[in-house]
Amino acid sequence: MADTMKLSHINTPPAQTWNYLHINDVSFDVPVAEEHGAAFNRLPRIFDGIECGLGDEACGWIVASSAEARYIEVPAHTRRDEPIVIDIVAENGTVADTGVCVREGAEATIVVAVSATLARDALSAALTRVLVERNAVLHVVEIVAAGGAYRHIEGLGIDAAAGARVDVSQYFLGGARVAAGMAANLAGDGATFELACRYLVGAGELLDINHVVRARGRDTREDMIVSGMLSDGASKTLRETIDLIHGAKGSQGNEAETVLLAGENIRNKTLPVILCDEDDVAGNHGATIGAISPEQLAYLSDRGLGPDEAAALFMRSIFDDALIHAPEPVSAAAVALRAETVLGAEVSRDSLETLDIDFFKEV
Repeated sequence: MADTMKLSHINTPPAQTWNYLHINDVSFDVPVAEEHGAAFNRLPRIFDGIECGLGDEACGWIVASSAEARYIEVPAHTRRDEPIVIDIVAENGTVADTGVCVREGAEATIVVAVSATLARDALSAALTRVLVERNAVLHVVEIVAAGGAYRHIEGLGIDAAAGARVDVSQYFLGGARVAAGMAANLAGDGATFELACRYLVGAGELLDINHVVRARGRDTREDMIVSGMLSDGASKTLRETIDLIHGAKGSQGNEAETVLLAGENIRNKTLPVILCDEDDVAGNHGATIGAISPEQLAYLSDRGLGPDEAAALFMRSIFDDALIHAPEPVSAAAVALRAETVLGAEVSRDSLETLDIDFFKEV
């Protein structure tokens, strides 16, 4: 049996607050990283300085545990039509360390897809760091759809230069214990960052998220919108921080979360934070938490849907949204297979047919 160690202080937010709620970090038991020798491939040293939200200890473990590092460069002033796919097979315990450089004026899409077909206990991880040069465009889609007893650590770090435009779509659809960290450094003037995150946390599952955006350049724009659903016995923590650093004049940041509670014995923690060291900026944050209202249940009941069917309808909307935004077969397959487990094969197939998605011929 492999030796194990504890990774502590994963997803620690920039501002340490509310310690009595134990909301500042999460820990994972992981195998001790194996030595791969002096010739082991590493990413260029420039990627070492990219913050990823997970924390240095967790990032260091992923780098040491990955079989090899993968580096992709998108040439300047080109558009890469084929997405860069990071395929994480949970039951294999895949650990991936990936660096991407999107050169000046280029455009690229990165997909991180975490899936599982077997029911077993395993730990997987993905660390993705991206340099986005001046006026480049980056699209990122992250789909974690493992479920079962699987544990997963997900890290995303983005460094954006002047005029860069970045949008990130995250879907957390299952996993016994999932820690996801994301950090974006808007270093250049006029850089923009948009995050849309949706999650579904089932019975006995834990989801821990840490989003950090640091606005350093002038006139940057950062928007983070999160929504999700928690079922019986689910646990979820969301930390969101927008750091308006001195010199970021004219920058604007917004963060908001909507949580739907669909059961009992739910633990939900939300920590929205705006840090500010500049006077000519704007920052807004908020969270809305509630259950399906009696009026909504009555409306759906009149149309033949009971409470369980109503909850399934909300779940399906999350899966359908993930399918719509899955840009290639690997990520679409991960969503559909997880939907089949949660909602049933008939519903999953119906969604694929309705959305005109047929990945089975391509995977």
